[in-house]
Amino acid sequence: MKDAEFRSTDPISGKLRTGAEQIDQYLPYLKGKRIGMVVNPTSVIGNTTVVDSLLKLGVKIVKIFGPEHGFRGDASAGVKVDDSFDARTGLPVISLYGKHLKPTKEDMDDVDLMVYDIQDVGTRFYTYINTLQHVMEACGENNKEVLILDRPNPNGFYVDGPVLDPRLKSGIGYNPIPITHGLTIAEYAQMLNGEGWMANKVKCKIKIIKIANYTHATPYVLPVKPSPNLNTGQSILLYPSLCLFEGTIISQGRGTYFPFTVLGNPDLNDKYKFSFMPKSIKGMSETPLHMNKDCFGIDLRQYNTNKIRKEGKINLSWLIELYKAYPYKEKFFDFKQSNQMGNFDKLAGTYDLKQQIIAGKSEEEIRQSWEPGLSQYKIMRKKYLLYQ
Repeated sequence: MKDAEFRSTDPISGKLRTGAEQIDQYLPYLKGKRIGMVVNPTSVIGNTTVVDSLLKLGVKIVKIFGPEHGFRGDASAGVKVDDSFDARTGLPVISLYGKHLKPTKEDMDDVDLMVYDIQDVGTRFYTYINTLQHVMEACGENNKEVLILDRPNPNGFYVDGPVLDPRLKSGIGYNPIPITHGLTIAEYAQMLNGEGWMANKVKCKIKIIKIANYTHATPYVLPVKPSPNLNTGQSILLYPSLCLFEGTIISQGRGTYFPFTVLGNPDLNDKYKFSFMPKSIKGMSETPLHMNKDCFGIDLRQYNTNKIRKEGKINLSWLIELYKAYPYKEKFFDFKQSNQMGNFDKLAGTYDLKQQIIAGKSEEEIRQSWEPGLSQYKIMRKKYLLYQ
């Protein structure tokens, strides 16, 4: 997958400009300070990383902090990343997805200002919002400021799903938000502060460089894949609906070059004609579910994602359909079968959805159970919006 497939119109000459692209807005603020950068491969200005761009402009970057997948994005999902030195710049890289998730006091002693610039995809179970929270907590506790270079949320046009039950708090869900939260990273940072969700209700001083000419309805094609298994615009828009299958025996295409655009299982060979075979792919999925087996199911690579944009809803019909089609119902949600399966309840953020699917509830009945939590969240969200 070439990143060129992500390339949108030149953001400098086009209308929309990310926070990072507006260097004139924040460069004076960085001068004379020792800077820590929370970044990954999505932290770009044009074709150059924000780190390389700022180093050329004489900014004193002392340290890089890398999230899941690492600073250069070459670690697979869920794989712990060690501290290292960046081969290109020689800068120390502190992993926030290894020995610890939160910068230590020692990590931050020689940092005057933290800069956060990571592309998010707008779902509760995508871990970069957790990284943001850890960084803000550490900065709040150590009296440091965070400068957020905001980026569009490609799924920011809708808010949907059950609000997280606090009993199911985990690494794929920290706070009481729905599956698609409808916020940019900077808006979410304001919510973290405003709702008192951080450790000991600490507050963090933040400065935001807003996206220019952006609304939540603005379609946005990412210039760089946000993580190894979200490698097309189609996968990013399907991800909020298809990630729930990570908690089932159904493959979502990990181990192919088109993950999160297909669904299948070897035991569905008499129900579906379409098939794919997961293989070991370094840096994407080394040991995928159903490796080297033909999986039969649904091909969503040509699915019209404008339907999601128009309806503003996560698609539950595929989950309902495949549960009904799968012959061994007791195995469908049993994550003890494979370490490649996750806990469905933690992904959904509720104990109810699994039971509702098993009980044969309709999509309408399921959606009614998300209230009043979902509507209350939507009202609360309005306090933190920076964009229409």
